[in-house]
Order: sequence, then structure tokens, then C-alpha cells
Amino acid sequence: MSAALALGDALGVPPLAMAELLPVIEAVMVAKLNEQMETSHG
Repeated sequence: MSAALALGDALGVPPLAMAELLPVIEAVMVAKLNEQMETSHG
């Protein structure tokens, strides 16, 4: 989490915005990773 906040800071994204966006981004990332895993094992 701290690395993601540091990245957002380096990109000029306010910490409050990052805190709001990170859960949404994480959910999409997990869904896409699961899709890729199913495709490669299916």
C-alpha cells in the first residue's frame, strides 16, 4: 500500500484520491489475473 501511495505521489496524484482509487484498481487487477489464469489452464 505504501508503495502504491508513493507512486501516486510521484505522479502528482493526491493521497486521498489514491486511497479512493486503489481498491477499485485492485479489484480489476485481480479479476484480470484470474481470467488469465483460467485461460492458460483451461
